[in-house]
Amino acid sequence: MEDERALLLLGILRRQDMHGYQLHEFIDTNLAVCADLKKATAYFLLDKMAAQGWVAFEQTQEGNRPPRRVYRITPAGEEAFQRMMRANLTAYRPARFPGDVGLAFIDALKPAEAAHLLRQRRAAMREALTELESTPEHAGGAQLIIEHQRRHLAAELAWLDDVIARVEAVPHAAPQRRSAQPRRARTASA
Repeated sequence: MEDERALLLLGILRRQDMHGYQLHEFIDTNLAVCADLKKATAYFLLDKMAAQGWVAFEQTQEGNRPPRRVYRITPAGEEAFQRMMRANLTAYRPARFPGDVGLAFIDALKPAEAAHLLRQRRAAMREALTELESTPEHAGGAQLIIEHQRRHLAAELAWLDDVIARVEAVPHAAPQRRSAQPRRARTASA
């Protein structure tokens, strides 16, 4: 169960005890650029971490609201956090780019259309970078995450400009399509 999602939850709980909804809101507001953690997954992981003794919880209730669990990290959770943080900082995981799947088949489009679509992607990336550039300075590690995202997007934009130029340089030929090969009839062996 040692992965970056558990590390994320434990790291947040080191700073402050929280109930599940607060954890989810904190992640959505502050760490969405580096973590995609659905609410149901967060609760599932919190239950697993409670079973492992990494977190403990206290059931609370305010007025007529439904009861909720307020989670806190335990000493065993602190040990797990320290171990996972070190493993995370030393590990290299290759980035995966789902948008590259379309690039694998880009020759199925006319160059002008492909370039137009890539320019749309570029505009969305530029907008995301502009938003990141307007983000105020943060303290500590949060600033490192923002800077990593900025540099990544800037590199992606430069790369995408090269790709668009290469696509536009391709002669306007018909899209590539594999020709259908007639199947050979099977012969039965006697």
